[in-house]
Order: sequence, then C-alpha cells, then structure tokens
Amino acid sequence: MEQLSELQCEACRADAPRVDGDEAASLMSTLPEWQLLEVDGINQLQRVYKFRNFKLAWAFADKVAELAEAEGHHPAILLEWGSCSVTWWTHKIKGLHKNDFICAAKTDLLCED
Repeated sequence: MEQLSELQCEACRADAPRVDGDEAASLMSTLPEWQLLEVDGINQLQRVYKFRNFKLAWAFADKVAELAEAEGHHPAILLEWGSCSVTWWTHKIKGLHKNDFICAAKTDLLCED
C-alpha cells in the first residue's frame, strides 16, 4: 500500500465522495497523532504540534502554509506561543476527503525537518 505522504491531492468537486466509516478508521490508523473532530456537523482532522517557543511554532506554520499552496488544499492554522494547531477538511464537500489525510501525513513530515 502506498504511503499517504507519497500521494498528491486531486482536484475536488462538490460531488466528490466523503471519507467516512471504515475507510476513515483505516486512514486514521496511519495518523495516530491526529484527532477526528466534528465541528458544526463537519468532520475534520486536527493535530496540535508543540514547540519550545513562538518562533519555532511560527516557522512550522510557514511550512504548513507552503505545503498547502503546493497541494492546492488549505487548512485552518492556529499559531500560539509554543504550539501550532493544524485542521484539515474539505470545504466543498463539508467533510473529509482523501486529500485531507494525504495533507495530514505530509504535515507530519514537516516536523522531521
């Protein structure tokens, strides 16, 4: 099975299938640090990354923004002193698409730099 972080996001239309149920559970098993949240009835993936200070969190947020632009898929990023929260979901389908799991896996790789 191909690693999520090796895949590319695909263009997503409003009628694209959501990732739910068993498929979501299977993909979540590859992203152990991520949480599946429901916000206003919309499933989302979220992880909070911890850093020693604001400057390191800020540098990470910049990397996430660069990843988002490269993939054409954009998360919510909350930058705080010592932490950066990243939340992925697909606005067009009001839920999770495989793109969200791909981007979550790629976000994890940014911490390895």
